[in-house]
Amino acid sequence: MKEASGELNMTVFVVTVVAALGVFFFTIIWPAIKNNMASNTRCSDAICASEKNSDGTVDCYYVDRKGNKTANFTCVWKG
Repeated sequence: MKEASGELNMTVFVVTVVAALGVFFFTIIWPAIKNNMASNTRCSDAICASEKNSDGTVDCYYVDRKGNKTANFTCVWKG
């Protein structure tokens, strides 16, 4: 009986740790990854100036499907 109780306690512990790691991933890590991917995608589709700024960035803008120009933003200079 003690062995079954110990295995149940270990199962509860493992399920709790996995749930905590899942919550941590989807509340802390995933939003950072998602924002980084969106930023990189936006910069790859952007129309950028030909001269880079002194800090290694370049001023860009994006034209949406309706032809509207978005506000200026900066991207990393890729040469």
